[in-house]
Amino acid sequence: MLNHSQINSTISFFAVITKIAITSAIGNLISQSKWLWYRQDEPHSLKDLQLFEDASRGPWGAVALLFSIRARHLTLIGATITVLMLLFDPFLQQVVIYPDRLVTSKKAATIVRAENYIARNEEGLPLPSVVDMSMKAAIYHGIFDVRDQADVNVEHYCSTGNCTWGGFSSLAVSSKCVNITSYIEKSCNAGGCHDVSLPGGPTLTGFGGQINSSVTNISSSLADIEASVVQFSSLITKSKNDSDDAFAWECALFYCINTYSASVTDGTIQQKIEQTWRNNSATHSQDSDLIYNPPSSVINMTANTSAFKVSSLAARAMNSFMASTFTGSGGIDVSGSGSAFTSDVIHAIYDTRDYSKRIENLAISMTNNIRQQNGSGSGPFNGQAWKTETYVKVRWAWFAYPATVIALSLLYLVGTITETTYRDALTWKSSNLAMLFHGQSLKLEHADRVLVSTLSEMSEKAKDIKVELVQELDEEWKLVQR
Repeated sequence: MLNHSQINSTISFFAVITKIAITSAIGNLISQSKWLWYRQDEPHSLKDLQLFEDASRGPWGAVALLFSIRARHLTLIGATITVLMLLFDPFLQQVVIYPDRLVTSKKAATIVRAENYIARNEEGLPLPSVVDMSMKAAIYHGIFDVRDQADVNVEHYCSTGNCTWGGFSSLAVSSKCVNITSYIEKSCNAGGCHDVSLPGGPTLTGFGGQINSSVTNISSSLADIEASVVQFSSLITKSKNDSDDAFAWECALFYCINTYSASVTDGTIQQKIEQTWRNNSATHSQDSDLIYNPPSSVINMTANTSAFKVSSLAARAMNSFMASTFTGSGGIDVSGSGSAFTSDVIHAIYDTRDYSKRIENLAISMTNNIRQQNGSGSGPFNGQAWKTETYVKVRWAWFAYPATVIALSLLYLVGTITETTYRDALTWKSSNLAMLFHGQSLKLEHADRVLVSTLSEMSEKAKDIKVELVQELDEEWKLVQR
C-alpha cells in the first residue's frame, strides 16, 4: 500500500507528464492553426503570423492572441488552454488529501457504575454509623470546587484517548434547588427593617455579609421529593443597609437511578444524564435498606440490573452527616475587619455565585464516589474505544479543472484535424521551411525545379540549399541563397 509521500510523488509525476503532453500538443496545434487562419476566404494581417508563433510558445503570447484576434476561430480555444495550464498543477495537487478519522479499536474502554452503596472503612468493613472518609472527601471536593467540574473526575479507562459509552444505569445522587426569596419575611419598625427570616427556618438579625443555613422544609416546591440524603435552606444577605438585598435557597439531595451516556475526546471526558428515576417511597423511617427498582419502561437497563440498594446504615449515617454539614451560620464584617463562619462549608456556599450549580456539583461528586467504591456491587461498564486513522480522500470536485483542460485539449485536437481536412490544408505546424519555400517574395532556386509540399519534402530539399543573412548596400538585411 502506498504511503502519503508515494501517492504525492505519483500524482506529481503524472501531473508533469500530462502537462508536458498537453503543452506540447497545444503548441503544435496553435502553430497549425496559423495556416488555417490564412487559409480562410479573406486575407489577414501578416502581423497575425507572429501572434500565432508567440501563442504557441507560452501563456503570455496566448494572452496577446486572445486580445488581438477577436474573430470566432478555433485558435481561441488553444490560447485559452495555454493560459489555463498555469493552474493545472495546483488544482491537481488538491485532488487527494489525507484527513484523520476515528475507527473502532479492540483496546479496553471502561467506566464505573454502581448498584449498591455500602459505606466501608479502609479495610473494607462496613461502617456502623459514620460516613466513610472517601465520601467525606468527595463532599468537600464538590463544595469547594469553584470551577464546578466534578464531572471530569468520574473514574474511567480509555486506552486510546477517544472512547464512547452508550446508555448505562447507575446508582447516583441528584439535587434540586429552588429560589425561595419570595418567602423571606422582614421585621420592620419606624426606624426601618432590622431582621429577615424564613417561616420556620433561618433568621438573620441586621444586614451585611451574613448566612444562616438549617435543615428545614419551607416551600412546597420540593414536597414531592423524599430527600433521602438531606434537605436544607439557606438565608443570605450581602448589603449592609439594604433589606431587599437578601435571598434564600432551598435544596434537596436524594438517591436516584441515572441513565448515562459518556464519551472521551482527546483524553477529556464528557458525561450526559439521559434520564433520572427516583423512588419517593424510600424513607429513613424504615429500619431497612433503601431499595430502588426502576421499571424497564422508564429507564434504560443496559447493564441488566433490576434493583439498586443503599444500605440502611449508610443512608442514616449520610443523612446525619449532611444535616450537620449544612447547618450553620456566619458572616463577614463589611468594613473589612474580619469574618467568622461555623464551618468552611457554610463559608463556601455563602461565597458561591451560583448556588444551585454548586449543589449540583456536590451531587455529581458524591455520585462519582459511590460509583467507584469497591462495594458498589457491579463491575465497570464496557464501551467502545476509538483510534485515529489517516486515510486517503479523493476530492473529485478539484479534479473538475484538470478534467476540463484535458477535455478542451481533446476538443481542440479534433477540431484542428477536422478543419485541416475541411480546408484541404497541409500539416505544416511550426515549420519555418514552409514560409521560406512558399512565401511569395522568396526566391529559393535549385538546379532541379522539384515541387515541395509536405514537411518531409521541404526538409529533404532544404539540405541542399545554402543561405546567408547579409546586410546589403541599401542597409537592408536579407536571407540570401548562396
